[in-house]
Amino acid sequence: MVIEREYYVQLSQIGKENKITNKSLLGIFEDIGGVHSNIAGYGIPTMDKTHLTWVLLDWKVQIIRRPVYAEKILVRTWSRHSLKFYAFRDFEVLDEQGNVIAKAMSKWVLINIQTEKLERVTDEILFKYNPELDKFAFGPDEDFEKLKEQENYAREVEYSVKRSDIDVNHHMHNINYLDLANEALPDDIYFNSKEFDFFQISYKKEIKLGENVRCKYLYENGKHMIAIKSEDNSKLHAIIELR
Repeated sequence: MVIEREYYVQLSQIGKENKITNKSLLGIFEDIGGVHSNIAGYGIPTMDKTHLTWVLLDWKVQIIRRPVYAEKILVRTWSRHSLKFYAFRDFEVLDEQGNVIAKAMSKWVLINIQTEKLERVTDEILFKYNPELDKFAFGPDEDFEKLKEQENYAREVEYSVKRSDIDVNHHMHNINYLDLANEALPDDIYFNSKEFDFFQISYKKEIKLGENVRCKYLYENGKHMIAIKSEDNSKLHAIIELR
């Protein structure tokens, strides 16, 4: 099953050159993915019955042409397959001429909110999503690159997690990790560069309200790499690649 929705790029969603930001694009993906989960019976409205929630592990996003303010776009999403505890979801953004202007793939796990443990993605659960087993945003052989933490970073910024950062699962909202990445970027990169047209996020450990985190930055081999770590450097919360 492919779910489709039309969106108009809003004023609150634009950044440089009046074009949609990466964070806003993730917000749209999150919205339409939630629509699909609601249809399947495993969305936010049924959490009190299923006691299950989806938790994101990885994003991989490629922008081919960035839509501008007030532009109408068509967004599509579909579930692909599951692998024991993992489920995969892809996305496409089309312009009014039918051209694919952005694409994304994501990886999820299912968590029992009562036990806080992983739940296996059974065939019964996956069946409710009516997966597209032969449809791929990036291609059948495309996978998530393994992002590695670097040894030495060129820049570090501390950040204190606020109420506005937190989602319905009481963790930092996954799209807000891009805000942490922006905080880590050097001023000349943040203010003088366009939005990055490719990014990947690998989530490792949830961040909670009131925690202080370290946003560590390094530019290497044409990639802007950001690691989000705990205040004492003992926990790795996420690795983000921008290019």
